[in-house]
Amino acid sequence: MYDPLNNFLFYKIFGEKGDEIQLLGFINAVLGKTGDNKLASVEILENKSFMADIMGGKSCVLDVRAKLKNGAMVNIEVQLRDNHNMNRRSLFYMSREYDIRLKAGQDYIELPDLIAINIINFDFPSTKNFHSCFHLREDTEREIILTNALEIHYINMVKYRKQLKNKQEFDDPLFRWLTWFNKDSPPEILEEVVKMDSAIQTADERFKHITDISEDEWLSYYNHIIARWDRASEIRYARDEGHSEGRLEGQNEIFDLLSQGLSIEEIKSRLKR
Repeated sequence: MYDPLNNFLFYKIFGEKGDEIQLLGFINAVLGKTGDNKLASVEILENKSFMADIMGGKSCVLDVRAKLKNGAMVNIEVQLRDNHNMNRRSLFYMSREYDIRLKAGQDYIELPDLIAINIINFDFPSTKNFHSCFHLREDTEREIILTNALEIHYINMVKYRKQLKNKQEFDDPLFRWLTWFNKDSPPEILEEVVKMDSAIQTADERFKHITDISEDEWLSYYNHIIARWDRASEIRYARDEGHSEGRLEGQNEIFDLLSQGLSIEEIKSRLKR
């Protein structure tokens, strides 16, 4: 069973030129844009620099980046594992986006609005609903927002699945999208949401096309999955080795060596020096 929320597949469905229909449909659903308020167009900013890593079987996060007609920048990221840093990670990525946008001599007013959409498969943040949105607000006068330039969305798949057990809200466009994202959704339910939403239908057709690919292309996708599993195993193994031999001053040394691309055997060799 292929997972639409796999980083590689998600990027291929939403992050390349030609994916505007489904990307726009999803963004409208997240932002609650309906009827005459719907966003009419989106420009996809491709992350070609990441593709070499993915096709080489290395693990990396592929974010989908886009620009709206009003100049606002949208960044969509899928995070399936809880590294207990999601709040600070979100702030870091938004500050990085601002940093690359402001050129020398430009006025701050020229900075675009930033919208971050995080699809996560763990229970964060501690809100009641599966969709939460954060702005910078005044502590006591909650109706006062410092700026609309920063907007952070969290789409919580764990809370979505819990809500799914109680009632199904297919009149909600975002609920329909999450039903499609959920690889465990029954086929008859998937068929229903695809029929209800033309953007989801386009995404579904793209998904089926991608997963019906050549052996070489599929091997690249498969290697990406395996690389993620292998890397997690390497980290656990190296941690255990370092602990049992008493040769590490801390876990950071292992992570630094792993980040340099060293194999487990090379790390063990260094630790024995």
